[in-house]
Amino acid sequence: MTNSAYIPDDARAKRNVTILVMAQALLGAQMPMIFTIGGLAGQALATNLCFATLPISLIVLGSMMAATPVSWVMQRFGRKVGFMLGTLAGAIGGAIGAYGLYIASFPVFLLGSLVTGIYMSAQGFYRFAAADTASDEYRPKAISYVMAGGLASAIIGPQLVKLTADAFVIPFVGTYLAVIAVNVVGSVLFLFLDIPKPEAPAHDAPKGRTRWELITTPRILVAVICAMVSYALMNLVMTSTPLAVVGCGFEKNTAADVVSAHVLAMYIPSFFTGHLIARFGVEKVVAFGLVILAGAGVVALQGVDLENFFVALILLGIGWNFGFIGATSMLAGAHEPHERGRMQGLNDLLVFGGVTVASLASGGLMNCSGGSAQAGWTSVNLAMAPFLMLAGGALIWLVMRPKDELE
Repeated sequence: MTNSAYIPDDARAKRNVTILVMAQALLGAQMPMIFTIGGLAGQALATNLCFATLPISLIVLGSMMAATPVSWVMQRFGRKVGFMLGTLAGAIGGAIGAYGLYIASFPVFLLGSLVTGIYMSAQGFYRFAAADTASDEYRPKAISYVMAGGLASAIIGPQLVKLTADAFVIPFVGTYLAVIAVNVVGSVLFLFLDIPKPEAPAHDAPKGRTRWELITTPRILVAVICAMVSYALMNLVMTSTPLAVVGCGFEKNTAADVVSAHVLAMYIPSFFTGHLIARFGVEKVVAFGLVILAGAGVVALQGVDLENFFVALILLGIGWNFGFIGATSMLAGAHEPHERGRMQGLNDLLVFGGVTVASLASGGLMNCSGGSAQAGWTSVNLAMAPFLMLAGGALIWLVMRPKDELE
């Protein structure tokens, strides 16, 4: 229930959501750009093909390492400062990446990826910022709408890749220069964000639960597990997709089209995910997401025709949407405002820790398990099964517990 002493102004919340949707659309475009070409560029620079997806892994590692500091900055100085810091890191990471390609240095290129991870971490807080000024009733919709901004990024990003990947003699340099421009232009949006800076806590203010107490709360624990599994498995498969598509004889532009379809599927459902959560309950929506993720793996295992890639990646996007947005909504309602910085930073540390492991595993499974792209692709999709069982079991455990034991 919303505290009667403070009724969030949903008019302000809707204005903030509009800005965050635009940020998700424009600034978020750099992620499908980098995820489309990162593995291909790594393949060109790395001396060992098993490390082809390491640039993407370093982005996720940087995001994991930055999650707690970025959350602290936002709690101390406000969302606007944290988001501007993210765009600065995105521009610097793009510049270092372009330089690494120019001098053909894999270590320098990896450094750029690590710095880009700070932007990815900041972007992860867009969904939480949408909930800051929203009422309890509007919160799931606010989160869902901001995630829906990724729909435009799914179109903008891959199209920019097509325009810029071969714009210079050195492949992909133009794409990283475009990333710099996206961050510079997109940073202007945050000047119009209206989210109050958190007040410094009074001496007698409630301290809130410790990180251990928070993560051992059943509802929070299951929300984090489902978010980790949804995001990590999506990343596991998406990271290796361009390598699999090109390795099976298709063109780079075809790989970009598959990634574009995937990212569209990630965000199109966001227009109604919040409404589904409000109608059916968050647990059912998360469960449906896990089932769809499993379906993506089944389709991918049926063959490596272009139709299989498209259908599998579309299902992967939809499953991620329901699983991750549902888990985020579950988490957002399970902690107090004064616990926000502590819990949200911990959540993203754990989520992107899982995604880091998944992205590292993706390259190894794809390039070093079997003698062909098809064998590697099979290994990637089989690896989803145990983690889906873990998340599904955790969700069933939560639903079966007595309600008075959930908090």
